[in-house]
Amino acid sequence: MDGMHDLGGKQGFGKVRYTLDAPAFHAAWEVRANSLYAFAVRTGVFNMDEYRHAIERMEPRHYLSASYYERSLTGMATLCVEKGLLTREQLEQRAGGAFPLAAPSAPGRTNTAVRQTYRPGDRVRVREDHVPGHVRMPGYIRGKTGVVVGVSPAYPYPDAHAHGLPAEDEPTYDVQFQAEDLWPGSSDAARVHVGVFESYLERAP
Repeated sequence: MDGMHDLGGKQGFGKVRYTLDAPAFHAAWEVRANSLYAFAVRTGVFNMDEYRHAIERMEPRHYLSASYYERSLTGMATLCVEKGLLTREQLEQRAGGAFPLAAPSAPGRTNTAVRQTYRPGDRVRVREDHVPGHVRMPGYIRGKTGVVVGVSPAYPYPDAHAHGLPAEDEPTYDVQFQAEDLWPGSSDAARVHVGVFESYLERAP
């Protein structure tokens, strides 16, 4: 989905702010939120693709104003409500006020019907897919051409895995793009590497 989470290459946000040697956690509740989501994934309450998609579904203003661990907590709470483990009313009673959750999910999709395998050196093009559900394809590579430089083992296909749909596992290809091709006239000369699932690719002419 083309949501507020997919900000790669977007302009107008200024420089990326960071702190050298910053601590992973700044408050006790962040440790608890991180531990609860990890426990839920480990015990099969939900999978990582469901979790990522729940965060993607956050209301855009909430997403941009929330901290990393607030997004994590929102995604986890949303999935627990959707799976019937607790209610929104219970959350708000415990929080002592409103508890915003993510928006409902759109449908997912299974593997692309016709897929090809690729080898290092192959030129590939990213499909022009606009997906309403979960997708692990950064918007800035859509329709762009690059070169395969590596291949990973097969992983669960995220577009289906986030939605409980059956699908074959797929490898991801380490595709090298030229930054100037991704952002013409707005980039220094550089190489950009992206792990791209097989269903997202087609052979470039």
